[in-house]
Amino acid sequence: MGVATTRSCERLFAAMGLLESAPIVFEVVDDVPLGGVICALPALLGFGLLRHTRSTFSLPNGFYPIETIFLVLAFLALARIRSLEALRYEAPGEWGKMLGLDRMPEVKTLREKIGLLCGEAERTGQWSRTLSQEWMAGAPEAAGTLYIDGHVRVYHGQLTQLPRRYVSRERLCLRGTTDYWVNAMDGQPFFVVTKAVDPGLLEVLRQDIIPRLKAEVPHQPAEAELAAHPRRHRFTLIFDREGYSPQFMAEMKAERIAVISYHKFPGPDWAAEEFVRREVRLIHGEVVKLDLAERGICLHNGLWVREVRHRDDRGHQTSILASDYLSLLDTVAVGMFARWCQENFFKYMQEHYSLDRLVEYGIEPLPDTTRLVNPAWRQWDSKIRSQRGQLARDQSQFGALGLPEKPSAPEIGAYELKKGKLLQSIQTRKEELEKLLASRKETPQHVLLKDLPEKDKFSQLSTAKKHFIDTIKLIAYRAETALVHLVREKLKREDDGRALVRQVLQSAVDLRPDPDQKTLTVRVHRLSTAAHDETLQHLCDELTATETLFPGTELRLIFELVGSVQFHPGPGF
Repeated sequence: MGVATTRSCERLFAAMGLLESAPIVFEVVDDVPLGGVICALPALLGFGLLRHTRSTFSLPNGFYPIETIFLVLAFLALARIRSLEALRYEAPGEWGKMLGLDRMPEVKTLREKIGLLCGEAERTGQWSRTLSQEWMAGAPEAAGTLYIDGHVRVYHGQLTQLPRRYVSRERLCLRGTTDYWVNAMDGQPFFVVTKAVDPGLLEVLRQDIIPRLKAEVPHQPAEAELAAHPRRHRFTLIFDREGYSPQFMAEMKAERIAVISYHKFPGPDWAAEEFVRREVRLIHGEVVKLDLAERGICLHNGLWVREVRHRDDRGHQTSILASDYLSLLDTVAVGMFARWCQENFFKYMQEHYSLDRLVEYGIEPLPDTTRLVNPAWRQWDSKIRSQRGQLARDQSQFGALGLPEKPSAPEIGAYELKKGKLLQSIQTRKEELEKLLASRKETPQHVLLKDLPEKDKFSQLSTAKKHFIDTIKLIAYRAETALVHLVREKLKREDDGRALVRQVLQSAVDLRPDPDQKTLTVRVHRLSTAAHDETLQHLCDELTATETLFPGTELRLIFELVGSVQFHPGPGF
C-alpha cells in the first residue's frame, strides 16, 4: 500500500471496488512542509480548477477522489515540483496531511489517473476552452486587447524527427513544436494552440485563433453598431514582426479586427522635431516619458494605417503599424511596447513551471494531407538570413570607417584599402543575396507531408496529457498572480511580489481542523522580516474573507500566522 499508509481498510475496500472514494479527513498536525500551497486554494477554485471537474471528467471508483488528483497537480506546480518523477523524493505522508488523506498518490497512480482523464482528447480541449471563455468573460476589458506569440518547445528525443524551426532564444534552428499563446496585456494567459507542424503565425491566426476569438471575446460591438461606425473594431490583436503582412492587415480590417505590429520596412528616420515627449501610463500603473510621433501611411496594397514611432535617448526609432483608428496615440504605443509582459510570462513559466517539459513519451500519426514548410525552401531561407546578417555587418563596418583630423599618408592608404575591400565585399554579398532570393522564390514554400521523401517524414508528439497539465499550470499561474496582486497592496516595491508569494507557497504550515465549528485553520509560519509578516497577515485576512470550503468537506478555511514564541531564559543562562 505504500509508505505512510494508515487508512488500510478504506484502501482495501477501494481495491475491491466497494468505495467510490475516500473521505477527506484532516488531523491536527504541525510543520507540514510546503503546506503554504494551501494559501492558493481560494484562487485555484476561483479560476475554475474544480468547477467543471465532475461534468467533464470521470474516474472509476478508487481511493483518491477526482478532486484530489486535480489538487495534487496544481499544488505540485505551485510548489515547483518540476515533474511527476520528482515526487519520488517527496514525503508522501506529509503531502497527504495537506490533502486530508494518509498519503499522496504514487507516481504510478498519478500517471494512471492522468491517462484515464485524458483518454478522450476532446474532453481536455473542451475543458480548456470553457475555462478561457470564463476568464475572458470575467475580464472583458483585458480580452479586448490580446497578444499573440509563438513559443518553440525544443525536442531532443529520438521518437520522431520533427521539422526544424528557428528558436530565437537559442539563435539556432532546432527540432520542436510551436505553441501559440494568447495572453492579455498584463501577461495573463487565456489559451494556447499547439502546432507540431508550424504553418506560421498568420496561418495559425487565420485557421485557429481568429475563429475562436470571434466567438469567445466578450462585449464585441453588434453588427448594427459596426455598420453605423466604420472605424469601430471587434477587438485588437498585437504581435511581432513575424506577423507583418499588409495583406493580413487588410483581411482583418474587413473582419473589423484591429491589428498592431512592428513595421518590418520602416524606411528613413523621421525628423526629431516631429517627436513629442508624452507621459504614458504602462499596464501596471508605472508612468514613463516617451518621445512619440505619428503619421498616416499607405501600404503597398493601398491600405491606409497609422504609423507610430518611438525615439529613444540614442535617437533610434521604432516603428509601429496600427489599424486601430480610434485609440489614442499613447494607447497604441503602450499596447505594442507592453509585449514584454508576454515575454516575461514565457520566461517565468519556463523557469518556475517547467513549461517545456515533456509529459508523455509517445507519437501520433499525421494525415498525409498535412501542409508544412518545404525543407528545401527552409534551407534557402536560412542561407538568406545568414547572408543578410553578414551584409549588415559589412555595411556597419563601412559606415564606421573614418580618418583622423590630420591623417598621414600611411593612414590614408590603409583607409582606402579597407574601404575598397568592404565595398567589394558588400557588392559581392548583395549579388549573392539576389541569387538566393531568386532561388527561394522558385522553390514552393509549402508541401504536403505525403510528398516528402520517406527519410524526411515524421509523426507528431502525443499532446493530450501535455494539454491537460498545461491547463492546470495556467490555473496555477493565474492563482499565484492573484496572490501577487494582494501582497502588492502592502509592499513598497512591486517587484518583490512574486518572490514573496513563492516564499509563502513554500512555507510550512500547521493545520487545526475543528469539526464542531466546521473550520480548518491554516497557520502559516512566519517569514524572514517583520515587514513581510505584516504583508503575510494582510494576505491571510484577505484569503479568510473568501470563506472558501476545502473541496470534499464542509470545513471553512481560516488563514493566520503562527504566533511568535517567547523565550524566557532561566537564572544563570
